[in-house]
Amino acid sequence: MPQRRKQEALNARLDHRSPLVFDTRELGRRPGALKRLSRSVPAPDHLGIEVISVAEGATVELDLRLESVMEGVLVTGTARAPLTGECVRCLEPLERELEVDFQEMYSYPDADDRSRPADTGDDAEEDEEDMLFLEADLLDLEPVLRDAVVLALPLQPVCQEDCPGLCSECGARLADDPDHHHETVDIRWAALQGLAGSDQDGEKDNAPRSVGDDSQEK
Repeated sequence: MPQRRKQEALNARLDHRSPLVFDTRELGRRPGALKRLSRSVPAPDHLGIEVISVAEGATVELDLRLESVMEGVLVTGTARAPLTGECVRCLEPLERELEVDFQEMYSYPDADDRSRPADTGDDAEEDEEDMLFLEADLLDLEPVLRDAVVLALPLQPVCQEDCPGLCSECGARLADDPDHHHETVDIRWAALQGLAGSDQDGEKDNAPRSVGDDSQEK
């Protein structure tokens, strides 16, 4: 419920020493007041997806613009971070540099609801549930950073656009040996060859024995 969410925000306590927590008290709730800042922070854990991510503790460079508005503080920023992962085709490790922009509103928990756009219905309630709130003039950037990074990541990262992948027969990396191939035999011909081999063996077994052999048996 929106009211419960708002009360949780009022009761929450953020640690101002956390690298992704920012203090907005300098803005003084004065609409139009601005604060620009840059900060290098260690990446939180699980910042990415299974095949590519920002390694935990890697340096994330943040450039932020905090602007006081009637409803709260509008945060606009850019994050730059190194990516590590593996090619989904050949499984080789890969590295990338990610730069992503984001913007998010952090509302005052005690802001007058009349200052927000009027809306009704289920959509309005869902929008309220998704809102982020300032907590004792502090904002936590981690959920915004996490969403921005994950949405910007490639779902199928490759080491190069034309990566040929791995050999389906032996698993060899095809980019290392462009001429790599295996002899293929049509299974239908292989079956016929097997039958032909069986017939030849039968003919040998049924061949008449030599005279010398008969004399030895006697």
